[in-house]
Amino acid sequence: GETIGSIGKGYLLLLGVAEGDTKEMVDRYVKKLSTLRIFADEEGKTNLSITDVGGEVLVVSQFTLYADCSHGNRPSFTNAARPDLAEPLYEFFCKELEKFAHTERGIFGADMKVSLLNDGPFTVIIE
Repeated sequence: GETIGSIGKGYLLLLGVAEGDTKEMVDRYVKKLSTLRIFADEEGKTNLSITDVGGEVLVVSQFTLYADCSHGNRPSFTNAARPDLAEPLYEFFCKELEKFAHTERGIFGADMKVSLLNDGPFTVIIE
């Protein structure tokens, strides 16, 4: 029942960390996210980045993004990183994003209720 993180205009990022992910990969993703032009300019064209619009970021750890449903009826999560690897990368990712935009975060590994008001046409997967 407690609000941990809340943002206005910006990104809700569901972050899955896989075995083998590195800080170098985080650097590439953060650079991409900070320059991705998906916000409308004064003419309605998607020409502005999150830094251009002063947007915010909410990052939620989501190991279930690595669910493998190809065999049987129960998802396997063997591709998701163990918490001892995933949590430091999650924290590093959030700290790096803070250099570009106000960043809020969920609690790593917690069962959270997340609400989203999707105002626009974009849902993007970056792998």
